[in-house]
Amino acid sequence: MTAAPAAAPAAIFDLTPGDSPLVVSIPHCGTELAPDLARRLTDEALTLRDTDWHVPRLYDFAAGLGATVIAARFSRYVVDLNRPPDGESLYPGQATTGLCPTTLFDGSPLYQPRGEPDAAEVAARVETYWRPYHEALAAAIAAAKDRHGFALLYDAHSIRSRVPRLFEGRLPDFNLGTARGTSCDAALRDRLAAVLTAAVEADGYTAVVDGRFVGGHITRAYGQPAQGVHAVQMELAQDAYMDETAPPFAYRPAKANRLRPWLQRLLEAMTDWRPAAA
Repeated sequence: MTAAPAAAPAAIFDLTPGDSPLVVSIPHCGTELAPDLARRLTDEALTLRDTDWHVPRLYDFAAGLGATVIAARFSRYVVDLNRPPDGESLYPGQATTGLCPTTLFDGSPLYQPRGEPDAAEVAARVETYWRPYHEALAAAIAAAKDRHGFALLYDAHSIRSRVPRLFEGRLPDFNLGTARGTSCDAALRDRLAAVLTAAVEADGYTAVVDGRFVGGHITRAYGQPAQGVHAVQMELAQDAYMDETAPPFAYRPAKANRLRPWLQRLLEAMTDWRPAAA
């Protein structure tokens, strides 16, 4: 189905400029929908269940550390900013969702019958929503590199702790992805892994490095250590800080306030780090 072309929305994302080497990207926190889209979605899809709920709130200290923060306004159901623009699968052979998803994480339909976008609509969404976000993200990374000689990218995510279609059992609380060690310097990977080890030992959290989620398009495309850009992805299990089971997917301050100091330690570990050549 092809929707009528729409003018570009006034704001695709929220951007807070910073002056440190760190850029924090939050591509899946958006809850706005493209014009005409809501009437085509199923009732379950309209709950926006697969959103990375409350992630900007979890990291609201990032700007105070000098980070540039870019956060999406539009839902991943419009277009997934963490997928390549050609829609190529990032996890061949594993269940996942696409550039303009047609199913929810659990495999149930996102659209009502005959409501799915055709190729022309997908292309229009890429131009309207995907490209401006990535142009701003690339510019923020370039600016950080110009100022400091290198740039650090932290791609912030969260997901329900149990999604049987995507992974077995319960996901660890912290899932650090470095594209299997290729998107950042090994010393930075080890530094962040040490913070996670401390969280496990001190507070009983669970953590993994390069497990089920090794990093999506943003981590893999921008993480180029040889060119001075070091990128990581953090996927959090949502039950570590919120009610993940049913709308309104409430933020749980007691849980979140236990988690947030470890997130701050992760970002501080990044901003304090320097590559050997810098």
